[in-house]
Amino acid sequence: MKQFLQAWKKYLMYAGFFSFFVNLFQLTFSIYMLLIYDKVLTSYSMPTLVVITLIALVAVATMFLLDIVRSRILVRMSIAMDHQMSEPVLQGMIRKSAFAGEGESEATLKDVSLLRNFLSGSSIFAFFDLPWTPIFIGMIFILHPLLGLVAIAGGILTTIAGILQDKATQKPLLLANNIATVSQDLISMGMRNAEAVRSMGMLDALTARWHKLNDVVIQLQSSASDKAGVIQSFTKALGTLMQIAVYAAGAWLAVSGKCTPGVMIAASIIMGRALAPINLGMAAYKQIADTLQAYRRLDQHFKTAADRETMELPPPTGALSCEGVTLVHGGKQPVLFGISFKLNPGESMGLIGPSAAGKTTLCRLLIGLWPPTSGSVRLDGADVFAWDQEKLGKHLGYLPQDIELFSGTVADNIGRFGEYSAEAVVAAAQKAGAHEMILRLPDGYDTKIGMGGARLSGGQRQRIGLARALYGNPRFVILDEPTSNLDEEGVHAFVNTLAQLKEEQVTVVVVSHQMNALANVDKLLLLAGGKVVQFGDRTPILQALTQAAAPQPVPQQAPKPAFPRPVGGVLKAQGN
Repeated sequence: MKQFLQAWKKYLMYAGFFSFFVNLFQLTFSIYMLLIYDKVLTSYSMPTLVVITLIALVAVATMFLLDIVRSRILVRMSIAMDHQMSEPVLQGMIRKSAFAGEGESEATLKDVSLLRNFLSGSSIFAFFDLPWTPIFIGMIFILHPLLGLVAIAGGILTTIAGILQDKATQKPLLLANNIATVSQDLISMGMRNAEAVRSMGMLDALTARWHKLNDVVIQLQSSASDKAGVIQSFTKALGTLMQIAVYAAGAWLAVSGKCTPGVMIAASIIMGRALAPINLGMAAYKQIADTLQAYRRLDQHFKTAADRETMELPPPTGALSCEGVTLVHGGKQPVLFGISFKLNPGESMGLIGPSAAGKTTLCRLLIGLWPPTSGSVRLDGADVFAWDQEKLGKHLGYLPQDIELFSGTVADNIGRFGEYSAEAVVAAAQKAGAHEMILRLPDGYDTKIGMGGARLSGGQRQRIGLARALYGNPRFVILDEPTSNLDEEGVHAFVNTLAQLKEEQVTVVVVSHQMNALANVDKLLLLAGGKVVQFGDRTPILQALTQAAAPQPVPQQAPKPAFPRPVGGVLKAQGN
């Protein structure tokens, strides 16, 4: 965040500059009342009243204009902050979603919104006005030391109340926010899987679970609000008590002839201005606390992003090497252990194995979504995870097992929502064997597919996802179960796609349980239990697997020996 604070430094300096004069003109009313009591009411001079009233009006108008300027400066700062931070934070959120190992404290766009609202709201003025609190108290000392002591006592008691409020509410509010996040995730999950929830009678159970979480959130927030309410009520009462104390001390001094009534009125007004920033900070405590937490998360996000900055590398040719890759994810047992293999540019490999063997996890490591715990995945000799993903992504094609399309047109999805050309989109669709299928849609390539491709069948989504993976002629393509939703015609088209990629010298990794979809691959890698069982040329491995799966002849049992059997109560040998 330091780089952003440096960029916003000019806004803060201008806001502080105008705050100086705004707070200076805040003394207008107290000085005006002092002059009224000590000059006008004692001399009965109307010209004096007119002059000081006009001066007060000019001062108030000037303060009004300066306050508007200060507010607009901070609003402009909040807009600049949003423009500079939203895009990298959004990219970080997507990286977190792709990599389940990211910490839960990763910054979100909500944190950017919290910071923007704080900068453009009134709570931030407490920070600009707080340095004036000791100055105002010093002015009260100038009026009379006793009144200054009363003001100091009020400031100390108000500050103690603020600290008590922080201690009493910080932990329950933080826990409530964390549980509220879990409940919101539960709602989002239910919305994404609405069909399964309704069809299998899960709605009541899901609602009950959310209700339990929400009850805990309400209980924690209510407890924190009750404690904060007691302290805030005490603070309000304290403010009134301090006014009474100042007036009582001022009246005693005035009666004793040690000050004038104007000093008593002015001291009371100045003390109110001195304690105002503290009261404002306490009233906006929750917003300030949330903003500070958002700032810490954003700071951590940008530190992590700075650590990931890498030098741009030339486009890859597709030479892939996996060197002793081990991944420990979500537990102590490795998900992948000691994975090693190599593919030359233009070679294709079928990745096979039983369910939960680690095939999809390995795919995520191969394209740099997840970093291995040990070992490395290298593309053209460079570590894939250390490569700038945005730049590398232009040369990669990836079809995940769970196909997610975005709300927009078919062309938007195939063109990866970038500045695509119609020729490139059509070429990718033709290469994926999806061109004719797309033309049969209501508006062809301009058909709006709805959120997640809801208006398409599973096979249509899969073929459009394949076209998206092949858009831009990538040099390295990973396809995870690309034929799971395809019919026989679609599988045949996919085999033709693999043959065309081979001609173009594209390195391809295909995960599939259908061996006919792997008819044209060069190599096979059999994965089981997170380990490599076999790796090599396709034909010998396929023959070995076929022989192992062939039914074994059942051995014939030897004939049972003949035993005598009873006939009519008398033992008689069989066969006689």
